[in-house]
Amino acid sequence: MSSARLPDPRIEHSRRAICRAALDEFAETGYAGFRIESVAARAGVGRSTVYRHWPEKSALIADALRTLHRQPDPGVDVASGSARQHVELLLSHLARALTDSPVSACIPALIHAAGNDASFRDELHRFSAQRRRRLTDVITAGVGAGEFPPTVDPETASVALSGAVFYRSLMTADPADSGFLTDVVDEVLGR
Repeated sequence: MSSARLPDPRIEHSRRAICRAALDEFAETGYAGFRIESVAARAGVGRSTVYRHWPEKSALIADALRTLHRQPDPGVDVASGSARQHVELLLSHLARALTDSPVSACIPALIHAAGNDASFRDELHRFSAQRRRRLTDVITAGVGAGEFPPTVDPETASVALSGAVFYRSLMTADPADSGFLTDVVDEVLGR
């Protein structure tokens, strides 16, 4: 018999409620107006509960982004498929996150905070690099398997692909739909 205990579902429910309240607060007030006390009130918990787990607002916002924006793991979430299909899965997830998720409402606040607070910018860069790492790894595997040309630089390709999705989703009226994703993957990684 294992001595490991299962997580308390009440704690997990409170944690998710706090994270959701944090993103709502962040989207509404921005980084400068973000207050832990307001998050606690939105989540229906005491301030001490929030401070116990997140001593500062940047840590809470970063954890909320990670918690409420679960990125698929092609090696775990998909039983099979090509590297190209895994790339499109990750890009499709990114497009949905930018347009139809708790994260999408935070994009203006994220950009503003990163432009005005060096510590938040560093945290956002770490978060972004960690998320892009999965895409880079899938591209690396595709190059190794011969699915993508050996001339493809996985890091540059992951930046080009995710950048294209960001631009299409946030700066144009056109959706980053499956047709666009297929086209941009073909253009960056070859047909």
